Amino acid sequence: MAWTNHEDVEAIEKIIARTSVKVVMDNGILQVTISSPDGIVTRIQYNGIDNLLKFEGENVHGGYWDLVWSKTGSTGTKGTSDVFKGTSFKVVVENEDQVEVSFTRTWDLSLEGSIVPLNLDKRFIMLRNSSGFYSYAIFEHLEEWPPFNLPQVRIVFKLRKDKFHYMAVADNRQRFMPLPDDRLPDRGQPLATPEAVLLVDPVEPEFRGEVDDKYQYSSENKDLKVHGWISMNPPVGFWQITPSSEFRSGGPVKQNLTSHVGPFCLAMFLSAHYAGEDLVLKLNPEEPWKKVFGPVFLYLNSVSSEDNVFSLWEDAKNQMQMEIQNWPYSFPASEDFPKSDQRGKVCGRLKVQDRYVSYEPIPANGAYVGLAPPGDVGSWQRECKGYQFWTRADEDGNFTIDNIRTGGYNIYAWVPGFIGDYKYDDAVNITEGCSINVGDLIYEPPRDGPTLWEIGAPDRSAAEFYIPDPDPKYINKLYVNHPDRYRQYGLWERYADLYPDGDLVFTVGVSDYRNDWFFAQVNRKKGDGTYQGTTWQIKFTLKDVDHNGTYKLRLALATAHLAELQVRVNDARADPPMFTTGQIGHDNTIARHGIHGLYRLYNIDVAGAELVEGENIIFLTQAISTDPLQGIMCDYIRLECPASSST
Repeated sequence: MAWTNHEDVEAIEKIIARTSVKVVMDNGILQVTISSPDGIVTRIQYNGIDNLLKFEGENVHGGYWDLVWSKTGSTGTKGTSDVFKGTSFKVVVENEDQVEVSFTRTWDLSLEGSIVPLNLDKRFIMLRNSSGFYSYAIFEHLEEWPPFNLPQVRIVFKLRKDKFHYMAVADNRQRFMPLPDDRLPDRGQPLATPEAVLLVDPVEPEFRGEVDDKYQYSSENKDLKVHGWISMNPPVGFWQITPSSEFRSGGPVKQNLTSHVGPFCLAMFLSAHYAGEDLVLKLNPEEPWKKVFGPVFLYLNSVSSEDNVFSLWEDAKNQMQMEIQNWPYSFPASEDFPKSDQRGKVCGRLKVQDRYVSYEPIPANGAYVGLAPPGDVGSWQRECKGYQFWTRADEDGNFTIDNIRTGGYNIYAWVPGFIGDYKYDDAVNITEGCSINVGDLIYEPPRDGPTLWEIGAPDRSAAEFYIPDPDPKYINKLYVNHPDRYRQYGLWERYADLYPDGDLVFTVGVSDYRNDWFFAQVNRKKGDGTYQGTTWQIKFTLKDVDHNGTYKLRLALATAHLAELQVRVNDARADPPMFTTGQIGHDNTIARHGIHGLYRLYNIDVAGAELVEGENIIFLTQAISTDPLQGIMCDYIRLECPASSST
């Protein structure tokens, strides 16, 4: 079989070779070896490097798909890890332009309890003249099979530590990285979580005194399009490109891992990070399910001179844009991956009607607008079984969402600058080739009366609040003088340093939330090593009070972890409190150096009889205090007058 190759590469006779134990895909630019029928990538040859991957015989390194599953009824995000291996192999496509190979594992009742009840089909694709290869997988669960939980699905590539030392996740998030050896007990000191290690005796002295933690390099789905590693000698880049987030769980601002010390390069499809059990996929009895994860592109590039090595990142970004433009791909052979003409389109315009902002509806400038499986208002951020399709509205509120898979959806949205979630009342049915214009949509955010005062900005993040400098003993140099300063380790411990004798007090009209509102309400460590909850105060003055009216406290949280937020007004000891959330959240955002997790909005009635002319105090108590990583992050707080009030 002849194949026309890149003009700088000699013609080759075969694009695929196979034996009883391995499959080799070779297009003259790179050569990829995959174990058969396992479907583990054991070798990538490129630009004179015999193998970019770490691979040690029976030890699973290299490149592999894996998942975590648990039996139905299980709680939490843990389970059995399965680097699932195929039991059969076949060539799906082999011609002058491409090869596609499949590694499958099928399930039947004789396997119940031993492996996850799924039919699994791993695919790898190599194209002519392409400096890389693609991978995707098809997961299928039949109706008659037992249900189960699925917390995680991903692809992992472990590269050679002697080659790949420089990691890039974004334009302003890239650096030389420590070695995996530096995390071992004789060189690193474990910190509060297993992922965080203080480097005390690293191989390279430049890293001494830094903290390494993979969660410091997490990204939101909307930004997680390309990341990877660079080798300096020879100058080679290894990049994971995800051109679409349609198959990821949790929507556009769900955070996922990227690359980290190993060197590891990940493609995360399903995870509970920054969300907890709410984002564990749980199949119900007699529930059929099928989903295609990917394809993603593993891209390799090189330059002739080490002087230009950092241009590999720019080239990877350009390649990422090309992959996005080519989405949905035309070449995957599976009928479960619909092509462009088998998909549909939705457009419209979103406006916001808040009568205390404008008498007329205003454009939802920058709104996040998406289609996700049918559910309640805001359910998209916990959705993980189906597909989601998101975009940003322009300054006039116009939005267009292309390449939507067929099926039934709801239209969801949220608008930076306004609290709450929007859901279009009518279901949307996408058919092949359809183009649906839903016209003007009006979002009416929660509002009873005019604003008395507000703290923060309603953007589902705590980034606008005060984020302290880290303890000098626990620095990641990348995030010194960086916009993402919240990614430093141990910031929760700084609260007690800044408030040693009492908790935070915020005075409306005097305090500035950018300097005076700590970004996370966490527990205080006591001298005996135990922890106590914290009570923050919001002080405000009212000249007049409508004692017969009902005021409304809007309390939007950016995240919560094993917390209970209690609200009291003018009586710090009131029992029971005026309002409590009860225990909420398994986001673990504080421990994982995030600035938001799952969004929660509470609308709390405050009787006018509880308020007084003069100074009033709202007490916010985080009441559960068993460890330092519990707490909440506020997004935005607002107190509204009664609608009929002249106050």
